[in-house]
Amino acid sequence: MLAVLTAQEMQQADKAAIEELHIGETRLMELAGHACLGVIQKTLQKESLAGLSFLVICGKGNNGGDGLVLARHLLNLGATVDLILLYPESALQPINLEALATLEAYRQHQAPLRLFRSHNEALPFVAETSYDVLIDAMMGTGLRLTGKETLLRSPLSEGIELLNTLRERSNARSVAIDLPSGLDATTGLAATPAVMADVTVTMAFLKTGLYLNDGPPLSGEIHIAEISIPGFLAGESPALLLDQEFAAEQFLLREPRSAKHTNGKVLIVAGSQSAESSMVGAAIMSAKAALKTGAGYVALSVPLALANTIHLALPEAVVIGRDLSAILEKARWADAIVIGCGLGRDKAAIELVRTLLSSDEIREKKLILDADALYALSEGDTITLLSQCREVVLTPHYGEFSRLSGETVESIAADPIESAREFAQEHQVTLLLKGSPTVIAGADGTVLLNTSGTEALATAGSGDVLSGIIAALAAKGADIESAAAAAAWFHGRAGDLACDVSSLVSAGMIIEAIQPAIQEIFEQEE
Repeated sequence: MLAVLTAQEMQQADKAAIEELHIGETRLMELAGHACLGVIQKTLQKESLAGLSFLVICGKGNNGGDGLVLARHLLNLGATVDLILLYPESALQPINLEALATLEAYRQHQAPLRLFRSHNEALPFVAETSYDVLIDAMMGTGLRLTGKETLLRSPLSEGIELLNTLRERSNARSVAIDLPSGLDATTGLAATPAVMADVTVTMAFLKTGLYLNDGPPLSGEIHIAEISIPGFLAGESPALLLDQEFAAEQFLLREPRSAKHTNGKVLIVAGSQSAESSMVGAAIMSAKAALKTGAGYVALSVPLALANTIHLALPEAVVIGRDLSAILEKARWADAIVIGCGLGRDKAAIELVRTLLSSDEIREKKLILDADALYALSEGDTITLLSQCREVVLTPHYGEFSRLSGETVESIAADPIESAREFAQEHQVTLLLKGSPTVIAGADGTVLLNTSGTEALATAGSGDVLSGIIAALAAKGADIESAAAAAAWFHGRAGDLACDVSSLVSAGMIIEAIQPAIQEIFEQEE
């Protein structure tokens, strides 16, 4: 899995590379510019850039220096380059002035380079020029936003607006070096204006801001530039980006001589029925998802009046009632337990959750608490019972997490990684915070990010499906954090495969796509 760093973590890695590994700033800048060139060639699918036209807009910091170096490499491959310096030379760092002097020397040899020393100087010329690629080298990872709307000042605002305008009016592709200018590298919040990139070439490591809030729509296709900053400089516990390989490792195949009781036994306490409503569907979807993910044995605890409905929809499942002794007996038998899907929010349901979490038979098992169980946790002091659970994952969306944590939805959205990490450590649980991306935070401070899936998952019952997938993987042997993370990946991939039109996907379609999502991994390995 790839490390995903905050701006501060990246700054520390840069500093360590320079001070501890003696990799000079000039060398880092040279490597950054050359790596960007490679991505551009790959994106354009061209080895030769002769005859292509580039606009490079540079700021005054290291990001601008990367752009200056890239401009030289583009010229070396026969491209035509227009370069805009947004700031006067007196504002540039010595390392940037050195790169600029090299370009000035190129001009003496009739290189196809026009150099403009301000936005205003460039405007009459670039407005009449057709470009193939627009390069954003204005800001990089230096911007820090607080969550309030931030308006960037001139000349940065003018440079960003110029690039975006040229992109909109032509077929030119925009490439951001390290990060789209105007985007916070940590939170993914964007200032006004911000660069709309088709491609982002990020230096050394992925940045959390690329995946949060405004990051995904602004960043486009993301590539990592290898600039000789080794992985061991990423810090002690950076967030990690989930991948297919990790998910595959958590799915344990059945042994040839195994039996149903050795392939994962799941108990699901879910579903409810009253004079006003029925939520048996949630129980059915969770159980069906567990079976589709390979659980050997699934038992459902529902009001016995719903037993026939369960048997008709899911003949593979065993049904028990809501008698506490029967639930605890099955809990002793189970490898993983789901509580909450469609359980209801009345006093009886809340008291049932409290009673179950107070029972040794329950809290010694791998627990998945979802939906109405999360509501129960937020009532009174029920959440304090989590400290006695051995392995537990909570699966809230932002609204549910707001109720659990006391934070506003807005503050959670501004920094979901830290919000999830702090909660998980405080309560010693695994927290799976549903969203884009989904954040899986462990009790030890580890954070995994899942980006599989699309808006296809935004449908009623999707969370019930996820809980069933987690339960099956945990029951089959994965620890609760790994099971939650892998389940998020499979869940997202199933959503992708469910239908070509994401807006038409239902939870039932996601369930039917679980097996193809898992199967394609093993087919690829063959």
